[in-house]
Amino acid sequence: MDAVFHSLDWSLVRTYLGVAETGSLSEAARRLGLSQPTVGRQIRQMEAVLDVTLFQRQPRGLTLTETGAALLPHARAIRDSMQALNLAAAGRSERLAGTVRITASVMSAHFHLPPILARIRAREPEIAIDLVPTDQTENLLYREADIAVRMYLPDQLDIVMKHLGDLDMGIYAARSYLDRVGRPETLEALWRRDMVGLDRSDVMIRAMREMGVPATRDWFATRCDDFVTSYQLVRAGCGAGVLQCNLADRDAGLERLFPELPLPALPVYLAAHEAMRHTPRIRRVWDLLEQGLAPLFS
Repeated sequence: MDAVFHSLDWSLVRTYLGVAETGSLSEAARRLGLSQPTVGRQIRQMEAVLDVTLFQRQPRGLTLTETGAALLPHARAIRDSMQALNLAAAGRSERLAGTVRITASVMSAHFHLPPILARIRAREPEIAIDLVPTDQTENLLYREADIAVRMYLPDQLDIVMKHLGDLDMGIYAARSYLDRVGRPETLEALWRRDMVGLDRSDVMIRAMREMGVPATRDWFATRCDDFVTSYQLVRAGCGAGVLQCNLADRDAGLERLFPELPLPALPVYLAAHEAMRHTPRIRRVWDLLEQGLAPLFS
């Protein structure tokens, strides 16, 4: 048993978890940053070391065998222990240098963060920045990011968070579009105009219904789940849409409609794993991010 344990490299367990959780050699390879042949070879190597069959091929990918499924919780426990070890070690680093990985919404990464990150780099040239623009949740526990700039309350365990403020939201349309179709005088007239909304996400429809507006997907003539693209669609004259006031108010080509209409604000949080929060380089970037984002809420 000791011989098996010593020959079972962590990289093999990590690859097994990747295939088990994705059901695909190619998807596991993409997630792990490996080639598909390497993933296949490592799975065969782990099966040889343990003398078991972990997966069986199906028309739509790979599924775990009974043995493969029985080993899954143990492999996840190993992963959790490895992550805890990495976090504990990284959290003890005293150097004001190294890399800080920041995840942020696509809108924040596109509009808000670039000048802030430029100032951070100018002030702390020994700190490199990895920026991950995504509207998905990056796992801080597994070091997918060191700091998250999020527009929702984080719900992961052992996360330190700070509410920085709330971004006002409003309904805007391109002046060129309003010149062409006329400015709506009532909300009912607005709903009869073209609207820009979300495609697969129903968050906007649910928010409108909570306000007493019986919105449906068909209300939106142009739909896109990427918020930066949606902003450009509104600017181009595809219809009216809900935008961040701090951006849209500075855009001479946009006009705000019904500014008296109260819309839910967008909260902004900074978040980091508690084991990493006080690492000098992460604490420094956290403080500079907080300073840089503060004017958005003034």
